[in-house]
Amino acid sequence: MSIIVNLDVMMAKRKMSLNELSEKVDVTPANLSILKTGKAKAIRFSTLEAICEVLECQPGDILEFEK
Repeated sequence: MSIIVNLDVMMAKRKMSLNELSEKVDVTPANLSILKTGKAKAIRFSTLEAICEVLECQPGDILEFEK
């Protein structure tokens, strides 16, 4: 069982680069990259909220549970 991070998919749909998202969400590109590649162990709700606001999506569009 694992959580799949689809941040790269949502960024591609919105035609937004990692650096652009980083500036708008106020999170370092390195930390967003860790999240994007699925290597993050946790995410703050405030960060998830900011990402969803900028990308105009729901948390379920970014995070997916897979058995």
